[in-house]
Amino acid sequence: MARGGAPPASSSAPEPLPRRALRKLLLVLGSLLMSLYASYCLAGAARVLARDPAPAPLAPAGEELAGTPRDPLMPPQPGGEGTKRLPQAVIIGVKKGGTRALLEFLRVHPDVRAAGAEPHFFDRNYGRGLAWYRDLMPRTLDGQITMEKTPSYFVTKEAPARISAMSKGTKLIVVVRDPVTRAISDYTQTLSKKPDIPTFESLAFKNRTTGLIDTSWSAIQIGIYAKHLENWLLYFPIGQILFVSGERLISDPAGELGRVQDFLGLKRIITDKHFYFNKTKGFPCLKKAEGSSKPHCLGKTKGRTHPNIDQKVVQRLREFYRPFNMKFYQMSGQDFGWE
Repeated sequence: MARGGAPPASSSAPEPLPRRALRKLLLVLGSLLMSLYASYCLAGAARVLARDPAPAPLAPAGEELAGTPRDPLMPPQPGGEGTKRLPQAVIIGVKKGGTRALLEFLRVHPDVRAAGAEPHFFDRNYGRGLAWYRDLMPRTLDGQITMEKTPSYFVTKEAPARISAMSKGTKLIVVVRDPVTRAISDYTQTLSKKPDIPTFESLAFKNRTTGLIDTSWSAIQIGIYAKHLENWLLYFPIGQILFVSGERLISDPAGELGRVQDFLGLKRIITDKHFYFNKTKGFPCLKKAEGSSKPHCLGKTKGRTHPNIDQKVVQRLREFYRPFNMKFYQMSGQDFGWE
């Protein structure tokens, strides 16, 4: 070997990395993996949300969310639309005068809402309280009138004070009819339910020989309109009471309904075009009833045949009622033309 030759060759293996640098590298790789995993999870959640969006918040009962119209085929939410109010108008009488016909006709008006059955609140159920009474009423919107009818109110001594206590501004409607015809109609209704009752003649008189009328019999007593009206005028001015002719309600329903609509402050929507005369029943019928596209007549109990009453009895009753009728015409400011 020559003198001064090259030094021995060094080893070719790389030097190991310092420990600190290795730890940094592992941390970077770990962070990168965590970021990739988080991105994957977020993307999956977004896909789920896109398929199943979160439910919208519920609107309060009876209200709609903005821009979400109610399906007209769906029933109203609990509580319904509108508000239950105490009646602003009451048909207070009289029994067998035509109160049901009047209310059926009035229901055609879009601004009238009426209780279904007769509530009998101011005569039989007053102890239940006004909250109970209000709950019987239909829901109404602003501008609509709430009504009810209970014909026995007119002859109930306590009713005027009780209705006045509810609201002095309540409008009252009384459907009146020739008191003799009304009494016979009243008897006919009772006879249909109790076929074994005494004859009309025997009930009408205390003494048939002397012609003394039995005014304690309700069929007779109800027709003394002037006597009952005196009680109402202690609590309500005459201008707050409308007297509807039961006879004209049959012969000219649109005319009488026009007066009623004016009295209630309603637009005259119910007119001649709403009625047709049923010759079989002898009563006017509605061409289209409330909520229906079909003609509607009152039930089979309306227009039932009256029993034949001795004409001497009828004449005696007309004589009995005549002075009371004259006084009633004077008090009401209307001549109803009864014999």
